[in-house]
Parts: sequence; C-alpha cells; structure tokens
Amino acid sequence: MPELNAKIARTGTGCFQIEMDADQEGWHQDFLLRSDAHHDNTHADQRLELLHLNEAVDRNAGILDIGDLHCAMQGKWDKRSSTDACRPEQKEGRYLDSLVECASEFYEPFADRWLFMSPGNHEGSILKHHETDLTERTAERFRASGSPVVVGTYAGFIRFSVRHSGRVLSRVMYYTHGNGGGGPMTHGVLNTRRRQSYLPDADMVWSGHTHDAWNVRLAKIALTKYGSTRIDDVIHISTPGYKDEFSPMSGWHIERGSPPKPIGAMWLRLSVERRYEPNDHKRIRLDVCEAR
Repeated sequence: MPELNAKIARTGTGCFQIEMDADQEGWHQDFLLRSDAHHDNTHADQRLELLHLNEAVDRNAGILDIGDLHCAMQGKWDKRSSTDACRPEQKEGRYLDSLVECASEFYEPFADRWLFMSPGNHEGSILKHHETDLTERTAERFRASGSPVVVGTYAGFIRFSVRHSGRVLSRVMYYTHGNGGGGPMTHGVLNTRRRQSYLPDADMVWSGHTHDAWNVRLAKIALTKYGSTRIDDVIHISTPGYKDEFSPMSGWHIERGSPPKPIGAMWLRLSVERRYEPNDHKRIRLDVCEAR
C-alpha cells in the first residue's frame, strides 16, 4: 500500500490545512468522513466501523472524525448510565481510562491514515465535569504509534490544498460536530440554507450530532477576477454515526417517539477538473457518497 498522499497542519485557531500533490493523470484522493461512532456503547456497530476502516485502507484514504467517537455515558456519576449499554471492558473500575485504551487499541491499525479528530458534545461533557480531554488523550495514543492526527475544535475550517501543474488549487470545508435534534420532519436539512448564509467561503459544510444521513447540493455565485460570473456548488452533508439503539418494543427512543436512524459515514473524493472558462480554469472537484 503506498503512503497516504496527504499531510495536515494547524494554520490557526480552528483552522487546518490538508496538503496533497496531484502530479499523475487521473489523480484523486479519498477521505472517510465519520462522526458519532459512540464506539464504547453496546449499541455501536463496531463491525460496520471496521468494514469502513478497512475500505479506507483499500482506497488509501485519509480519515477525518468530528466527534462523539466516545459515548462516555456509562460512568457511575452519569444519570443516563445503564449497564445494558456498557461493554464488559468498561466495567472494571477504570471507566474513563478504559475508553481511551480500548478505542486506541481498536483503531491502532488505521492510525497512520487518521488525520483529524475533534470533540463532540459527549467528549465536551466529560471535559466539563471531570477535567479530562478524551479526544486529546486518544490522539496522544495515536501519535505514539506514528499517527499524524491533529486535534480540532468543536467547529472550524479545513482547507484542502492541491499542488497541480505548478499551481495550488484549494477548496474550503467548514465542519461542526453539530447541534439540536435534527427535526422529526426535516432531519436538520433546513440548516443548509442557514449555514450557507453565514459561511460564504465554504465549498462544503459537514455536520454530525443528529445521527441523520443526507447530502444536499446548493450553489453560490461569485465574480471572478476576469470580470465574469461563476456558479460553484456548495455541498452540505450530515454523517449519521455507528450507534443503533432503536428498538420497536421498548427503551428511551421508543418512549420519546423517536424514529430509527441510519448508520454509517460518508466518502469524500477530491479530483481535478477543467472548466472551459477564461484561461482554461481548473478546480478541485468534490464528490461525496454514503459509506453504508
């Protein structure tokens, strides 16, 4: 397997850049976009997680994760805790330590391609109440095994920068772990217009948190430096995660009238395309599809 052709660096508070080279004909680079794994919960589908992670190896893809990798709800201090949702390895009296240790061991074979990891509200709750950063502690374990992973903020920007034919092409992605409940009818899709109104530079907007799965393509218009107008796509996606705790018979979800949710992640592919505009304009093409 060739080395991953992507390097990540922090460029400012909440700002990151992933650099790539596109020298060969037909170049493309894939990324696995994940959130809401809730890895330590008994309802997390670790089999599907592993399937997608192995596919990331086959695709030579980078891995980006925007939070709630840890569920972290089963400690004895948490009113939501339930032994039914706690895996055996988390029942030995070192709950928070075991979350980091078990997740790091599971993900270690993929750490060399894990570029980005940011906290969700579950990790934020642990930091607030127990003053330990599960995301940073997990990333430290990754880095100890040679991973390039950097830790992000709850929301921020990632610039994809591609060197191609002596030029640098780039696209900007805004990410946020997310907020709210998604909405029983809209599944959070209304946020696409809201976010696009205050994110004029984003070519892609990615969120999680609500465990919904969708991909919406909008558009924006801009004035080029040559005095012509250009319409660009803006891709909005929501990643659903790997936790499936719905039961049609009993439990918290059925008691509050919540529906079943999809599980999985998204694939992002970057490639270079030519647009026949003044000066033979080229740009990075963004394509997304579900990882199911």
